[in-house]
Amino acid sequence: MSSVATAPDAVANSQPEFVKALTLTDATMLVAGSMIGSGIFLVSADIARQVGSPFWLIMAWVLSGIMTVLGALAYGELAAMFPRAGGQYVFLRESMGHLMGFLYGWTLFVVIQTGTIAAVAVAFGRFLGVLWPAVSPERYGWFPRADFCVGALGCHDAATQSIQLGLTPQRLVALIMIWVLTWVNLRGVREGKLVQTTLTWVKTLALAGLIVLGLTVGRNATALAANFGGGNFGGFSGVTGAFVLAFGAAMVGSLFSSDAWNNVTFAAAEVQQPQRNLPRALLFGTGTVCLLYVVANFSYLSVLPLHGDPNGTSVIARGIQYATQDRVATAAAEMIFGGAAATIMAAAILISTFGCNNGLILAGARVYWAMARDRLFFRRAATLNRNHVPAAALVAQSVWTSILCLTGTYGQLLDFVIFAALLFYVATTAGLFILRRKLPDAPRPYRAVGYPVLPALYIVLAMAVAIILLIADKTRTQAFSGLVLVLIGVPVYFAWRAAEGRAPVGVPDARV
Repeated sequence: MSSVATAPDAVANSQPEFVKALTLTDATMLVAGSMIGSGIFLVSADIARQVGSPFWLIMAWVLSGIMTVLGALAYGELAAMFPRAGGQYVFLRESMGHLMGFLYGWTLFVVIQTGTIAAVAVAFGRFLGVLWPAVSPERYGWFPRADFCVGALGCHDAATQSIQLGLTPQRLVALIMIWVLTWVNLRGVREGKLVQTTLTWVKTLALAGLIVLGLTVGRNATALAANFGGGNFGGFSGVTGAFVLAFGAAMVGSLFSSDAWNNVTFAAAEVQQPQRNLPRALLFGTGTVCLLYVVANFSYLSVLPLHGDPNGTSVIARGIQYATQDRVATAAAEMIFGGAAATIMAAAILISTFGCNNGLILAGARVYWAMARDRLFFRRAATLNRNHVPAAALVAQSVWTSILCLTGTYGQLLDFVIFAALLFYVATTAGLFILRRKLPDAPRPYRAVGYPVLPALYIVLAMAVAIILLIADKTRTQAFSGLVLVLIGVPVYFAWRAAEGRAPVGVPDARV
């Protein structure tokens, strides 16, 4: 192995080390639990409005699932080669060098991980508002607030969105959620995994229960006729260049809902038998969740018509497209359970989002720890506390995430996240090819299935979606913003190196 790979892992005997507390089940639950958050319960409404066809709604989820599993198959080889804290950061560092690794870690901290945590936390606040109406989206008048537009042409440009900076009851709940889960994970990985594994089982069973009920007792004749009768399911005739752009933009929701599957690699140093368990956890976790997502949308289509009237006065009339506040799962549950549906689904989604953010918070801090060991993040983050977790990294992550919670809505946050994430998924998978040439004799306990065809297919699909996001009106501004954030990391990297006195990267400072 290269010297770069080993130097950061030379931990002084006097310092705490990571505890290998995650079994195969725990690792799989970390994959699945980080994926299942709020997206599957919400984003189908927006996808339906953009694609206008039951078939293309399903295809958005199918294609996202295929991409996710292909990515997981490629990452399995990298995870088995480098089962170290930091995961994807380490993969990029070893294949493309410290600059690329830093760009990933920088973007992860600035928007990908923290933005995802913030988006899920805001969704938690939204659904708590269903149970407790006082948790509203209205901003507190006494808190400093500002509205401004993102985009070169101002608020009159259709491609821009107004950012509403301020504190609302929903955002305050999001902040409290982040702080509580950070505190839980400061207490140790065993406490974090207990929360993660327990809540993942609960929310997976809840989602499966909703699916089964939707496909059986909840089947609605009106919805079935509207979505599947008389050739209504197909929708092939409208495939044009404009539709391709709309479809690609619509996939932001399904890709975001399927994202964070790579988080288990961040905590690789805490996984038992990582060379064996990491590839399995990636495949089992992504495969199970993506299958659930596709079937869940068939369940929605069995209960509700896709097309609806935004001014409709009933659940059926509003359909999937215009479900109240995009809460498609709640609308479907209302058809099954009646008036109690809102309460039942809100409770289920609160559990889901809470467990999702626990996994994201647990895993993300391990990347910043690895960066700090390479002198590419705050030095304090390179240490573990007495509970064997990167406390300073967890705190830094919570502070920046809290700031993001005050700057955007759920939809705005996820638009910023997915483009940047796709860029690094592509780069990391390309790194698999580089490492096959760079380290041909390195031990590979697991080899990527279908190499080189399947990893290459993943790169092509992910790049195609990323390009569409750069072109489509709905996502262009956010995609360019994500690209700019990545590029800003280049001067930040060299400035950081200069501030460190050009000390050798990868050699921990004695003062850490």
